[in-house]
Amino acid sequence: MERKRILTGDRPTGRLHLGHYVGSLANRVRLQDEYECYFLVADLHMLTTRPEKQHIEAITENARQMVYDALACGIDPQKSVIYLQSAVHETYELNLFLEMLVSVPRLQRLPSLKDMARDAQLNEMPFGLLGYPVLQSADILLPRAHLVPVGKDNEAHVELTRELARRFNHLYGEVFPVPDVMVGDVPTLVGTDGKGKMSKSVGNAILLSDDERAVEKKVAGMYTDPKRVRADIPGTVEGNPVFMYHDVFNANVEEVDDLKERYRAGRVGDVEVKQKLAASLNAFLDPIRERRAAYEARTGFVDEVLYDGTVRMREQARDTLLAARKAMGLTGVWNKVSRKAEDARKKRVKAEGAGSPA
Repeated sequence: MERKRILTGDRPTGRLHLGHYVGSLANRVRLQDEYECYFLVADLHMLTTRPEKQHIEAITENARQMVYDALACGIDPQKSVIYLQSAVHETYELNLFLEMLVSVPRLQRLPSLKDMARDAQLNEMPFGLLGYPVLQSADILLPRAHLVPVGKDNEAHVELTRELARRFNHLYGEVFPVPDVMVGDVPTLVGTDGKGKMSKSVGNAILLSDDERAVEKKVAGMYTDPKRVRADIPGTVEGNPVFMYHDVFNANVEEVDDLKERYRAGRVGDVEVKQKLAASLNAFLDPIRERRAAYEARTGFVDEVLYDGTVRMREQARDTLLAARKAMGLTGVWNKVSRKAEDARKKRVKAEGAGSPA
């Protein structure tokens, strides 16, 4: 029986962080034995907020760093298709078809677009950013994915994809599965500053490739309970980023419970709590760092992974677009024109031949 498919990916803004891991990467690793997995390097999405030449020129190296992180976390290129979005030209065509099936007010209701425009310091909404979720839908539907592991902030975008798949199928015939969404066990990981989700652009991220000292330094500066100015003052655990990270990354449950009890009672300082968190994070990241170093030592390997995955995705994309065009009737339009043109050409050649002197 043919396995169902997964599609997910990331924009090539550089190295990945803990938020990427809990939001989507952990699910990708866990599901790659069960599903046929497609992971895209979403470089076209970069253009929506970073269209400048210097950002485009940085895509190649950023893509490599992303793939290193994905492989280091356990993604197996023998089991998963990792590909470059812009090199699959069918993406552009399917995006155009889907744009015809959605209204501007529907897109304007997506709150994440305003957040993206604000984070990119854009005063006005570019047309491409407004259409960002439609391009995401094209990404998901091109491999005809059945499941989309995403972070909480992209859940509404997958719902739009579901609407577009249903509308296309209703208008033209069954071509696309209606994909389900899978949100990570930790839908949104708060940043080290406690002010919002983890993000490199905001500067509140712990990277999967950070060394031990970098992790210790970032944890030492983490936001905690602002009302707790001394270690003997009872502190709040709920909503405290340090303890949120302990719950996710500290495998020693007894230690976490003890820290929480003493924190609430004012019998432990932030320094000890953070030191133990840094130790837990480094224990979690150590095998990821080791695998990353091993892949980095294999010259050209990541480029091979991207190339081979893109070739495989192109084959799938051609099949999907052919099915979509046939369902829409667009293939028939071209066939009729080409047949008429060929018939006319043959008649003209025959007539010109008959009129030639002996």
